[in-house]
Amino acid sequence: MLLKSNIDHIKNILDSSRVLVSKEECYCYSQDAANLPVEGENAEIVVFVQTTEEIQDILKYANLHKIPVTARGAGTNMVGACVCTNGGIVLNFSKMNKILEFNSEDMTMKVQPGVILNDIKLLAETEGLYYPPDPSNFKVSTIGGSIAQSSGGAKSFKYGTTKDYILSLTVVLADGTKVKLGSGTAKDAVGYHLNQLMIGSEGTLAIVVEAELKLIPKPETSALITAYFDSLKDAAEGVNKIIKSGVFPATIDFMDKNSINTIEKFYPCNLRCDKEAMLLVEVDGGINSVKEQAEKVVNSIKGSNALEILSVMDEDEKERIWTARRASFAATAKLAPDVLSDDLIVPRSKLAQMVEGCKSICEKYDLQVCIVGHVGDGNIHPQIALNLENDDEFKNYNNAKSEIYNLVFNLGGTISAEHGVGVEKIPYMDKFVDSTALKYMKQIKHLFDPNNILNPEKIFRI
Repeated sequence: MLLKSNIDHIKNILDSSRVLVSKEECYCYSQDAANLPVEGENAEIVVFVQTTEEIQDILKYANLHKIPVTARGAGTNMVGACVCTNGGIVLNFSKMNKILEFNSEDMTMKVQPGVILNDIKLLAETEGLYYPPDPSNFKVSTIGGSIAQSSGGAKSFKYGTTKDYILSLTVVLADGTKVKLGSGTAKDAVGYHLNQLMIGSEGTLAIVVEAELKLIPKPETSALITAYFDSLKDAAEGVNKIIKSGVFPATIDFMDKNSINTIEKFYPCNLRCDKEAMLLVEVDGGINSVKEQAEKVVNSIKGSNALEILSVMDEDEKERIWTARRASFAATAKLAPDVLSDDLIVPRSKLAQMVEGCKSICEKYDLQVCIVGHVGDGNIHPQIALNLENDDEFKNYNNAKSEIYNLVFNLGGTISAEHGVGVEKIPYMDKFVDSTALKYMKQIKHLFDPNNILNPEKIFRI
């Protein structure tokens, strides 16, 4: 519980117009998109920081008085990574949203943590460059949040995730010390890569105040191939045949029958609602290469009983199809008062078993589920619609989740590919992370944050 003197001191660090203290306002900034009932104490003060110096002063004071500090971007994460469970301070980064430098010759960009991903993409494209990571909420989510959660997206299959595009990070440690991690050069083999340690740490080790990003040349064009299948097995076989053909697609995404039907109701776009699965395969490169790749993809999936194969190069039509795919979460939210989205990954050879098993478990517990995913990686997102205020439904959800996670474990997978751990997946860390590795993670946390003030009770409990 913060004392009035604590709040008054923090108010003096920055303009009072950038400070919120009412219970109603603090509650809003103590939640995120996880939509989970979380026990604990909401934030007691929200500060809209604008400078690194403000962050340093706040952290010095917070560390001295052992006040919890939670960094917050857009709050779009799905695992409770920035919910407040111990009161304290929320650092809101919406005003640290400047692109500091864009070097098209070196293909780099320096940004503050509150910059929206889409703004990075659009600016890069003005010089024929490309920032590939594309979580489905990239039009509203921030680079700081992407770094915190090590986010990915549909194009991860070919281009990798956020961690592959970070050249350097400037961070503020729990005691207020500012440190630059990484050289900012295309290659760096000098010592430990501490900048990579920060990616996916969910704000538990330090506060990112600046990131230097790697950009790549933007592909000249792309083609989107869509196809329907009468069985999940055929769809999975189609994915394997595409890869064996020698084509390296930018994206291989998937929607199951429930997703197709739900999206069509929410965002009508003439999807085939009678089919069990739909693949969305995007290839990119030079125009002649794209045409050749698209032809190979079409020929590959024909051998897996694909139906209604469509190859699209028109930009508006491609965007229409991708908008439908990205609408899956919002569409599922129409089915019930609440929707909880998960993030699971298994070896691609186990994908059909994973999807079928997930559907079977949800049927067992009378839960509505729509499954989409980045199947080139073996990564799926079961989106479960329910009423969290219905005790029986919530109990069924928790039982189903435990069984689904057991299935993931038995198939050699893990419980997060790109969403992170937050508070939601803490109970399962012992099962999915080697005990010695988990011990070292906790020791690293203690080394960087001995007073445990930075986003406490996330990833694991000390």
